Amino acid sequence: MDNILLITGGSRGIGQALVTTYLQKGYKVFSIARSHSSEKHPLLHQISFDLSASHGFGTLFKNLFREIEEAQTASILLINNAAALPIGKIDTLTQEHIQQATHVNLTAPLLLTSLFIQHTQGWKCDKKIINISSGAAHKPYYGWTIYCSTKAALDMLTRTVAIEQSTVENGVKILSISPGVVDTGMQSAIRESAREDFKDIDRFIELKNTNALAEPADVANQIYQVAMDTDIENGAILDLRTLSTNT
Repeated sequence: MDNILLITGGSRGIGQALVTTYLQKGYKVFSIARSHSSEKHPLLHQISFDLSASHGFGTLFKNLFREIEEAQTASILLINNAAALPIGKIDTLTQEHIQQATHVNLTAPLLLTSLFIQHTQGWKCDKKIINISSGAAHKPYYGWTIYCSTKAALDMLTRTVAIEQSTVENGVKILSISPGVVDTGMQSAIRESAREDFKDIDRFIELKNTNALAEPADVANQIYQVAMDTDIENGAILDLRTLSTNT
């Protein structure tokens, strides 16, 4: 019986660390990203797809599930991990930047969550969705309007889907996890942003200089442990730094 992971943004940062972690646990992994990572593994299937696109999601999942047999699946997990962070006041961002980031951060998780539930409806195996959120979902940052707004919406997506799935026999369990500040390429881009675009840049530079950033591998292992915890309430909003839910 197979344990299956579907993950977006699996070629870099936390996503890449999650792919490695789940491969080590024996999962069959389908990584959806614009680019492929250098990792090679017989259980890893890398799928090139631009999550900022406005179409093609239905075909993507239809092709994915042709390779996944319900009878051979012990568990199936979708991790909505991919994210974009356009930095700048909302009136200075181009329409294209706003649309692309919103598609990646929110529209793609909405569509993939819907398709995941549709394709696994009636399946008897363990079914779960994890949304990778952020502390920015609860704290506004100057120059992060799109990121903060879409991450807050992602948390509400988690809560509402949990309510809907509570009425379904063997419904999908869904969680939202904020990983904290992690040493990834996104953090490098944040530290290189213009001060007039991002007023809190000094705080993030200090986090790097004081070695206060979490390692992607450690965060990925924590997320795996949370995903395996059957006692966590459906719809929980979790922060790895405190391992407490925001209710």
